Amino acid sequence: MSAVQYHTMEIDSVNVFYREAGSPSLPSLLLLHGHASGSHTFRNIIAELSSTFHVVAPDYPGFGRSDRPDPKDYAYTFANLANTIDKLTERLALKKYFVYLFDFGAPIGLTLATRHPEHIAGLFTQNGNAYVEGLAPLFDGIKALWASPDDSSKVDALRPIFSPSGFDWAYKEGVESPSTISPDAPALDAYYTSREGALDIQIALLRDYENNVKAYPEWQAYLRKHQPKTVGLWGDSDPFFAAPGGEAFKRDVPSAEISFIKGGHFLNESHPREMAVGYSNSKG
Repeated sequence: MSAVQYHTMEIDSVNVFYREAGSPSLPSLLLLHGHASGSHTFRNIIAELSSTFHVVAPDYPGFGRSDRPDPKDYAYTFANLANTIDKLTERLALKKYFVYLFDFGAPIGLTLATRHPEHIAGLFTQNGNAYVEGLAPLFDGIKALWASPDDSSKVDALRPIFSPSGFDWAYKEGVESPSTISPDAPALDAYYTSREGALDIQIALLRDYENNVKAYPEWQAYLRKHQPKTVGLWGDSDPFFAAPGGEAFKRDVPSAEISFIKGGHFLNESHPREMAVGYSNSKG
C-alpha cells in the first residue's frame, strides 16, 4: 500500500488532474469516475488497490480538479473525453492496463478498449453499463431529452438530479446502511456542479449519452471477439444502471465473473473494502 500522489498534466492545452499510487512495476489500473464527480470518488479504495496495481485515476476535462474549458474550445462528448484520457495513458506510458468501468467511465473505458484492444489487460465493472437491459427507469427522463434535445422543459426535468438533495439521494438510494455514506461525497459533487458552466457540461453529456447506447453493439462485438478478463461487482439496487446490465456481460464473455452486492450505485462509498479486495484478487 503506497501513498497517493496528486498530479496535473497538460493535454491539448487542458490541465488534467489525476491521482496516482502504487509502483509502476505493478500491473496498471485506470480508474474512471462517474457523472458530476471526480477521482475523489475512489479515495477510499485507491490506497488498498495500490498494493496490487499501479493506479491512475484522472478527473475528466470539465470535472473535479481538471480544467473546465469553454464548450467552444472543447467538445463535451464521451468520444472526446476518451480522446483526452487516451492521450493521458500514452503520456504515462500505460502500455497494458486494467480499466475500472463506473457510470460515465464505462463509455469512456469501452471506447478505449475498442480502439486499443491490445492495451487492455481486463475490465472491472462497478455498475459500468454496456447493454440496454442495464438502463434503469430513471433513464426515461434522459431519453426524453434525446428525443427533444433543445426542449428546455426536458432539461429542467433533469436539473433536480444535480441539486444537493439529488446527489444525496443518488448516493443513498438502495443502500442498506445510509450511515456508511460520507456526506462529504455528495456535497463535493454538488459543489463541483455549482461552478460556472459545470451544469451545462453535465447536460451536454446526458444529451450525448444517446451515442453511447448506439455504440453498445460495437462494444459488445469487442467483448465477443477479444474475450477480455471481465469482473463485475454490481449494486443490485442501483437506480441508474439495473442489475440485468451486469448479468448481460456473460452473454458476450461467458467467463465473466459478475457478482451482485446489496447496495446502490456507489459501492465504492458503501463497500470500499469489498471493492478493493475483490478487484485486487481478480488481477491474475
